Amino acid sequence: MPFRRVAITAAPHQNGQVNLMSQESVAPAPAEAAPPARTESSLAARLGAEAFGTFGLVLAIVGVALYNRFSNGSYVFPVAIAGGLGVAALIAAVGHVSGGHFNPAVTFGLTIAGRAQWRDLVPYWIAQVVGGTAATALLFATIPDTLVKALSEKSTRSLFSGTANGWANHSPLSGLSSGQAQFSLTAALLIEVVVTAVFVGVIIGVTDKRAKIKFAPIAIGFALFAAIIVSGPITNASVNPARSTASAIFSTGNIFTLDGVAGQLWLFWVAPLVGGGIAALFYLAFAAPRRAVADEPLSPVTAAVEAAEEKVEEATAELRDTVEAAASTEAAESTEAESTDKPQA
Repeated sequence: MPFRRVAITAAPHQNGQVNLMSQESVAPAPAEAAPPARTESSLAARLGAEAFGTFGLVLAIVGVALYNRFSNGSYVFPVAIAGGLGVAALIAAVGHVSGGHFNPAVTFGLTIAGRAQWRDLVPYWIAQVVGGTAATALLFATIPDTLVKALSEKSTRSLFSGTANGWANHSPLSGLSSGQAQFSLTAALLIEVVVTAVFVGVIIGVTDKRAKIKFAPIAIGFALFAAIIVSGPITNASVNPARSTASAIFSTGNIFTLDGVAGQLWLFWVAPLVGGGIAALFYLAFAAPRRAVADEPLSPVTAAVEAAEEKVEEATAELRDTVEAAASTEAAESTEAESTDKPQA
């Protein structure tokens, strides 16, 4: 903080010592006005950002899953790349507006962890589902009929079902092995809970103010990449209820009667939400900043340290008083000696 220069004059003290007196009081120069406080984006802006972000993320994941599976290589790796890069770019683009959730499980976990408001939970979910569904609607509308006929699919919906999440005979490995390898409901539930918990845990961790990570979107992108790689062959990698809902709407079966691949959607809401909740509870239990409680009893080590500090302060105060007293005595003796040495009139 800048200070003004002051004029200093000297005045004689009664004992002959010089006493510095200031003709002008020392005061700090007026500080510049503080910048205006950062305001939160409106709910409409945040919901728009969430819809846009989920649209872009689902477009990348489902779009690659829809067409790349017809190549000779594995399609899980390209989907994971698309998801990881897509979520990193979108968080960097609009994360400062809405927080960059793009996933109901992420919003749920952040809300439990105290990073988001409960009143925003359902509106965020709606925006995410709407954005994801718009992306799959665009992809569904652009599937050429000639492709459906060339692949001997019954309908466009049956072709699109390959992008949906499922288990048992709807698992990707079941199709690749001609039904010889299938994953049970329990296996699908377990893998989705675990990978989502890890994914949401990474998000909560890297966005903690104490982490001081400058490239959080990249870390989140890598986490989603790993989650898709692990769960892709088993369930087609949900980790995101909005992404699962968007694919299920245009797939075969019925969401409400639990028929077909669309009828398995319920698990891909339950498992990710449970995983996100577990990550948040783990954070609150072990990693969240703890607030000091006035009435909380001190540990023996803390009490001993505080007692030692008090004793050091008392000893320092006594030493200071002793030094000041000695200095005063010496000054008095010096003054008395000077007066004795002066010639008498």
